[in-house]
Amino acid sequence: MSALPNTSKLRRAARLMMTRRYRYWLIAATVAALIYYGWGEITRTRGAQKVSIRPAEEACGTSGSLRYCIYRDPRGTNGDVLYHMHGRNLDERIWNDDTYLTALIQSEWQRRPELPPTVVTLSYGSTWLLTPKGQKADSGLLDDLMARLPAIEARIGRPRRRLLLGESMGGLNVLIAGLSYPSRFAEVAALCPGVYSISPFASLATIGAAMQRTGASPKMIFGVWMMARRYAANDAEWQRVSPLALIKRAGPSYPALYLSNGLYDAYGNFEGSQLLAARAHARGVRMQWHPLYGGHCATDVASLAAFLIS
Repeated sequence: MSALPNTSKLRRAARLMMTRRYRYWLIAATVAALIYYGWGEITRTRGAQKVSIRPAEEACGTSGSLRYCIYRDPRGTNGDVLYHMHGRNLDERIWNDDTYLTALIQSEWQRRPELPPTVVTLSYGSTWLLTPKGQKADSGLLDDLMARLPAIEARIGRPRRRLLLGESMGGLNVLIAGLSYPSRFAEVAALCPGVYSISPFASLATIGAAMQRTGASPKMIFGVWMMARRYAANDAEWQRVSPLALIKRAGPSYPALYLSNGLYDAYGNFEGSQLLAARAHARGVRMQWHPLYGGHCATDVASLAAFLIS
């Protein structure tokens, strides 16, 4: 018997919904929803611009938690080894992706007479940061990586030179590796690297002022802040890997640097990259600085490809 009052209420609500006033709003809401859905279908992206390349030969493996893939151009290689560290949410198989930056690099190499290096892509997962072992449980990947490179090189052969390439998160990682172990690498190309003039352990007021100054997205900065604090416990640990701190001990014998960044970088990396370039130049480091009109990871592929085979 208790169900009858509820049934009566539902019937009254249904009659109310069918009155002229509510029918009008129901029809209007339905039409608006259909227009919204239809417009979304009409305007959604249906494909991707692809790059025409001859894909490099691929062989992948693992070493502990490190995953890697070895890529060789079908024409041959020049004896150098280029270690590539990917951006956030990518992986070690990105090199042959014909919709990505790496395909543009291959395309540029394949138009040139010089042979390119052997490429070894490295990954510890979708998001990772190279740091020495510290207080955080996830720290220590820098030590782990440097300990594992000899085994990879035993598989591919001793390189003539070791080069580093990375974009975004990977750009920061190659700077950390190259500036922490300068005698091990000949060149470092860091594209849109996560370099900031302030510490992730700075005050909220300082971080807010930096976002205002650089035009960085608060969402992006929050993600960077969270990642940094996953691998570094405090500012002292952060300074061990900050490229702006590491460059202070650099000199002419350090690896040659290639730095680039888009002016309208949503991560706010232009300011830090420009400051790093200025400090490297002041320390006598051989370097190229490419400020670009564009967003995050805008890249001058021709000059980058030339740098990596020079």
